Amino acid sequence: MDLPLVVGVDGSDSSLTAVDWAVDEAARQRLPLHLVHASRWEIYEGAQPSFTTDRPAEEVMAEHIVASCVERARRRNPEVKVSGKVLAEDAISALLRAGPEAFALVTGSRGRGEIAGMLLGSVSLAVAARAVCPVVVVRGKEPNRRGALGRIVVGVGDATGSAAAVRFAVREAEVRGCALTAVRAWRNPSQEPVDHMLIADDAARLREERASTGLDDALREAVRAHPQVDVQRQPLEGPAHRVLLKASAEADLIVVGAQRRHGHFGLQLGRVAHALLHHSDCPVAVVPQPV
Repeated sequence: MDLPLVVGVDGSDSSLTAVDWAVDEAARQRLPLHLVHASRWEIYEGAQPSFTTDRPAEEVMAEHIVASCVERARRRNPEVKVSGKVLAEDAISALLRAGPEAFALVTGSRGRGEIAGMLLGSVSLAVAARAVCPVVVVRGKEPNRRGALGRIVVGVGDATGSAAAVRFAVREAEVRGCALTAVRAWRNPSQEPVDHMLIADDAARLREERASTGLDDALREAVRAHPQVDVQRQPLEGPAHRVLLKASAEADLIVVGAQRRHGHFGLQLGRVAHALLHHSDCPVAVVPQPV
């Protein structure tokens, strides 16, 4: 049985955008879609007199949010199998608990009631940093979210740490029938002496060649398994977070890996993932590398 695509919903505009994106993704991947709304309404249930038949307003609202989102998903694509559930716990715990039995978790970039000027909601960031499955934060410009650009980008570090992210990105490009651009950033040494420019040029060329070789190593197995995917390799000079942020402007989805920290509960997102989650022009997939 295929694992579902799980979406956190709270009725905000951002979560509705996430629902729309997830419906399209579920259709592409031929997966069931499960919508989750976390509500702590049971905390207030004790405030109701024991003789009343009225249900807590929070419970009613939670059920309405889920029902509305399920209806929205079914209208968008009637062929996608959609289910919904209200869970009596906080949003972060609910989504993390769903992670082991999900193909991926999907969230919006900001939740209901969060400060309008926030770049990324606290739930989205916490889930991306702690989930055991891929997490997609739906953000960015409308053409990118809609998949109008026909391009997936994956940020590639070393071959071992990027393996899961590369596999995810290659599969995504395959089901979308679009190109995959694999990017590996490299840096020139700072403050090269002017009278050694030839040496500096040789050093830059060597670093670019190493980056290119690193791309080949990281992509080899996934490309062999999916030979029909058009993969473009781009070793680019510059800080990785800036290089990938620029690439996100021309992508439908950008994929990065995350490694589990030894002795800690959670992932090491790092500067690159944080920058993309807060500023990317397209949806961001954070894919944990299995230990």
